[in-house]
Amino acid sequence: MQAMRFFIDTHDRQSGTFPQELSRDDFESFYRLYEQACYAEEVVPIRIHLSYDAGKAFCLNMAADAEAVRRAHARVGLPFDGITEVSTATPGDTFFRRAP
Repeated sequence: MQAMRFFIDTHDRQSGTFPQELSRDDFESFYRLYEQACYAEEVVPIRIHLSYDAGKAFCLNMAADAEAVRRAHARVGLPFDGITEVSTATPGDTFFRRAP
């Protein structure tokens, strides 16, 4: 198994990557399809933060590379503004690291 890394992809109504109208029911139906696309591309969808009112979404996924996340989006015709590799930055792993 390849090492998995974290990626955040972003969607924004103003740039056309988030639907003009999206209900909770619409999102629930769409997410089922997206989840299937992720598994087909060996992407693990972890969490989605979204605002229906602001028309923005931030999706956290695990994958071997950003290309796998792009392919999952392409499978369902989901545009995105960007896909960024990220790491965690909690107090435990950022501020309280042990000296080597």
